[in-house]
Amino acid sequence: MTTTQETTPTWTNPPAIRRQQILRDTRTVAVVGASANAARASNFVATYLLASTGFDVYFVNPNATEILGRPVYASLDALPVVPDLVDVFRKPADLSGVLDEVLALDPHPSTFWLQFGLFDEGLARRAEKAGLEVVMDRCLKVEHARFHGGLHLAGFDTGVISSRRRDG
Repeated sequence: MTTTQETTPTWTNPPAIRRQQILRDTRTVAVVGASANAARASNFVATYLLASTGFDVYFVNPNATEILGRPVYASLDALPVVPDLVDVFRKPADLSGVLDEVLALDPHPSTFWLQFGLFDEGLARRAEKAGLEVVMDRCLKVEHARFHGGLHLAGFDTGVISSRRRDG
């Protein structure tokens, strides 16, 4: 008889107040796995970052040359700057290689950010051991909007303070 043992994650994201501080301290963002396809999440997030933040945004994708009118770089080491934050839109099997690229930069970026659906405790611990702040399974766009008035901590910012329904 085979038994399975569920493991409970022991790694947790930084608390909301720390994630907010990370975004306040960030000036440059590299979007790894950026896509020119408007239907892809990375394109939607990139569009938001360019239109709604003061971040200098760089796109990394070896198969594209231009996204949203901006140049695209084949790798992190091809960027003209070392970004403060690396936002990753890649499949789980690629994450270790992306972290290797991040750790090869000198100096290292401050934050290694994995988008919704990407969570790897071992990877997070390796990044933290190298001195990086790690955020996983969180959307950079959602977090930025949450902390800058686009979303309330509990959801969309409707501007309604009361829990009562409006008449009419």
